[in-house]
Amino acid sequence: MSEHAGISTAKEAADHELVLAFGRLQGAANRLEYILGRSLEVECGISHLTYEVLLILGRAPEPGLSMRAIAQEQVLTTGGATRLVDRMEAAGLVERVEDPGDRRGRLVRLTGLGEETAVGASRVHVENIKRYFVEPLPEADRERFAEDLRILSHAARDMLPRLP
Repeated sequence: MSEHAGISTAKEAADHELVLAFGRLQGAANRLEYILGRSLEVECGISHLTYEVLLILGRAPEPGLSMRAIAQEQVLTTGGATRLVDRMEAAGLVERVEDPGDRRGRLVRLTGLGEETAVGASRVHVENIKRYFVEPLPEADRERFAEDLRILSHAARDMLPRLP
């Protein structure tokens, strides 16, 4: 008998333990994204996506990253990354510079304000992560949970197609 045989009604589908577990993961991620993202907007004046790009650029080597690399890291289209970087550049958070390896290419890097914003937002974000993500978990399970999330994240990342 196959695994599919255990699901013959919508109720059985909705109550399936794997469906419920994944739904809880998605629900927690969506709610935490909202709570933590809203806090970044209110306390720091930036969106969670902008914050993520600041972090990507914060860990990038000099002289910066290409738009393609930013898009790939953030699972955006190149056009979406370009529009986001345009807004970030207008806000003074990033700048575009010439690519020393490609005369026609441009790279994106943090400005001083972008660096300050990343640091300030990270201080707020870390406190909120502790409050909403870490503290609700039993202390004995926290390290294992973080490792399990790392494994899931890397496995999902490795299954995604690479951008051309």
